[in-house]
Amino acid sequence: MSRIDAKFAQLRAEGKKAFVAYVMAGDPDYETGLKIVKGLPGAGVDIIELGMPFTDPMADGATIQLAGQRALEAGQNLEKTLQYARDLRKEDNTTPIVMMGYYNPIYSRGVDAFLVDAKEAGIDGLIIVDLPPEEDDELCIPAQKAGINFIRLATPTTDDKRLPTVLQNTSGFVYYVSVTGITGTAAAQAGDVGPEVARIKGQTDLPVIVGFGIKTPDAAEAIAKIADGAVVGSAIVEKIGAGESVDDVLAFVKSLAEGTHRG
Repeated sequence: MSRIDAKFAQLRAEGKKAFVAYVMAGDPDYETGLKIVKGLPGAGVDIIELGMPFTDPMADGATIQLAGQRALEAGQNLEKTLQYARDLRKEDNTTPIVMMGYYNPIYSRGVDAFLVDAKEAGIDGLIIVDLPPEEDDELCIPAQKAGINFIRLATPTTDDKRLPTVLQNTSGFVYYVSVTGITGTAAAQAGDVGPEVARIKGQTDLPVIVGFGIKTPDAAEAIAKIADGAVVGSAIVEKIGAGESVDDVLAFVKSLAEGTHRG
C-alpha cells in the first residue's frame, strides 16, 4: 500500500476528507520554502503537492507563475526540489508527497534517473500537467512500475467519451480541476462541481480531489462535502509572495485544513 493509499484509508476511518496543500519548491527562497514545507503536516495537511519550478508554466495563473520565477531566480532546480523531500522524510515518513509540474525538467534529467532519485527521496506521486494519456509510455507507466502513483487531471471539458482514457492508468487519486482555465482565477462552486465529481466516481474507485479556485476555509469545507478532499494552492502561494512570515502562512494553511476536515 502506498503512502497515498494509506492516508486515504486513515482519513476514511476517521470520517475525514483530505486536505492537499500546494506550494512551489524554493519559493521565496530555499530555506524559507523548506521551513514552510516542513511545517505543513503540523498545520493539518494530509498530502503535500510540491511544485517544480519551470520557465514556461502554461497551466498556471499569475500567482504561481510568479512563485516559479522567484524560485528559479533563487536558484531552485529539480535536484533541490528532491532534496526538500529527503529533508522532510528525515522527520516525517507518513505524509504523502506529490510532485506537480511539467515534463521538461524530468525529461532533461532522464526519466529512468529521475524515477530512481524520486523513489529514493520519498516521492509518492506525480502530477505532470502537459503529458496526456496518449503519452503514458513516456513517464506514467514507468512511474507506476517504480512504485510512484501517476495522478491525472480531469476537467469540466473531460466528457464521458474521454474520461475512461484519462482514468485508465491513473492511480492514487483523481484531481478534478473545478474551473475551465488556469490556476488562481475563477472560484470553485460546489453546486457545479458536485455532479462532475459524482460522474467521475461512477467510473472509478479512486478518491476524487478537487482543486483550482478554492481560496477560503468555507470554500474548502463546501468542496469537501461533495468530494474526497480539496486542494488549495494559489491562495497559499499568494501569502508567500506577499512576504508573510512562515508562521502566518502556516496559520492560514491550518485554517484551510480545519475547513476541509469539517466537510
